[in-house]
Amino acid sequence: MFQRWDPFREMERMTEAMDRLWDGGAWRPRRLLRPFFTEGDVIMDVYRTADDLVIKASLPGIKPEDVSITVEGNTLTISGQHRAEHEEKEHDYLLREFSYGAFSRSIPLPTGLKTDKAEATFEHGVLTLTIPRSEAEKPKTVQVKVKSP
Repeated sequence: MFQRWDPFREMERMTEAMDRLWDGGAWRPRRLLRPFFTEGDVIMDVYRTADDLVIKASLPGIKPEDVSITVEGNTLTISGQHRAEHEEKEHDYLLREFSYGAFSRSIPLPTGLKTDKAEATFEHGVLTLTIPRSEAEKPKTVQVKVKSP
């Protein structure tokens, strides 16, 4: 007997197979197998105001003294060390996702910033870096004059 091919049924079968794979526990997402802080894991928001460029970086569990901020050319690098407070060797961990070690994130900066006037604050695990924009880079308002006939 001939059965008509149904692409939606094939997608449903694939979804069921993937669900079985996830539920089996034999395979875990790669995210759980790598250290928490790697190149792409320092989460940032970067935005401009009329006067400044503002970078906010999420660094939960990091102490301010363990963070380094450098600007070379037009590249900003935020790096540091996530240090373990103490190691519990006598515990039998069932799940251990916290990891420790070095982290780093570099991003390109736009031109026209006064990097020598940058200010950084650290509050509740969020690093806020404010870099003033040069006068040439700030938005300008042009007044429109009406000519009378």
